[in-house]
Amino acid sequence: MQQYPYPQLKRPAFSWDRSTVSHEPGVNEWIKTLHSKDAEKVDWTVFDAAIIGVPLSRSSISASAASENPDALRRAWKYFTTYNLDHDEDLSGLNVVDLGDVRQHVTNIEVCHNNIKEAMISMRTHHPEVLPIVMGGDHSITAMLVKGWKEVHFNERIGILQLDTHFDLRDLKDNGPSNGTPIRNLIESGTVKGGDVYNIGLHGFFNARSLKEYADEVGLNYTTMRNARKQGIETAINEALEKLCRKVDTIYLTVDMDVLDMGFGPGVPASTPGGMLSTELFEAVYLAGKSPKVKVIDIVCLDPYKDHGEITVKTAVHTMLSFLTGYKQRINI
Repeated sequence: MQQYPYPQLKRPAFSWDRSTVSHEPGVNEWIKTLHSKDAEKVDWTVFDAAIIGVPLSRSSISASAASENPDALRRAWKYFTTYNLDHDEDLSGLNVVDLGDVRQHVTNIEVCHNNIKEAMISMRTHHPEVLPIVMGGDHSITAMLVKGWKEVHFNERIGILQLDTHFDLRDLKDNGPSNGTPIRNLIESGTVKGGDVYNIGLHGFFNARSLKEYADEVGLNYTTMRNARKQGIETAINEALEKLCRKVDTIYLTVDMDVLDMGFGPGVPASTPGGMLSTELFEAVYLAGKSPKVKVIDIVCLDPYKDHGEITVKTAVHTMLSFLTGYKQRINI
C-alpha cells in the first residue's frame, strides 16, 4: 500500500478532536481515525468495522448534493451517545474506524466509479474481516461497491436487501450507470441474480409499470410498503433475510434514504409521501445487522442541503448505529 491507507482513499476532510474522551463517550469521541504516519502499519485485526465516505452525486438523475453527505453525517455524530436504550446495548465495545473518503474526479463519472470499485477491492483484500460501512453518495455507488466485492470474492453468491422507494431498474441504455440503474446494472452484468434481490419499501406512484414488468421478468422479489406494514416490518425483513440466507453467501444491505416518508426524510432528492417511518427503518436495519450473512451496508441518496433541521442527517446516523447495534449483538462483544 503506497498511500493512505490505500491509494483510492483520502483522510476525512473533517474529524473530531479526540484528545479527551469521557468514560461515556459520544459517537464523535468513539469512532477512530487513522493518522497518516500510522496508516501503513495499522493492525487491522483490532477493528470490527470501517467507515468510508463516497462523496459522489454527479451520477444522480435528479439535482443532488449527496456528495456532501459523508461530512454531514460525521458532523452529526456529536448528537449521539454510544448507548442504545432501546436494546440496552453500548456500542463502545466495538472498534470502528473512519477511513475517510474515496477519491473523486471533478468531472469524469467513469473514473469516480472505478475508484469506488477499487476502494472496495482494497478493503476486501487488506482487511477482509472488517465490516464495511459506506456513507454515500447517490445510489449509483452501490453497483460499483458490489462489483468490487464480487471481484475479490468471485466464488460467492451475493444477494441484495434493498430498502427503497424505487426499483432502481431503469434502462442502462437511456440512463447509464446512474442512481436510477444500480440494481439493473448488477443484474445485467451478471454480478447478482434477479431472484437474489429483495426490495422492501416500494410504494405509490413513483415507479413506472415497465420497471415492475422488468422486475417480474428477472424474478426480483419485492414487498410494497403497504404489504410490509400489513404483515409488520419485522416479519417482512426477517422473511427476506431468511430466504436470502438459504440462497447466498453474502447479503449486501443498501439503504436508500428516500425509502422514508417525506415527513421523516425531507433531505433526499426524491422525497415522497407514504414511505417508511424512521422507527420502521431503525428496526429493519437492526434486524439486518443481526443476520450473519449481512456483511456490508451502504446508506445513500441523502442531500443535506435539502434537509430541515438535520432531520434526515440525524436519521441516517441513527440508522447506522441501529445496524451496528444488531451487528454487535451478532458477534457477541
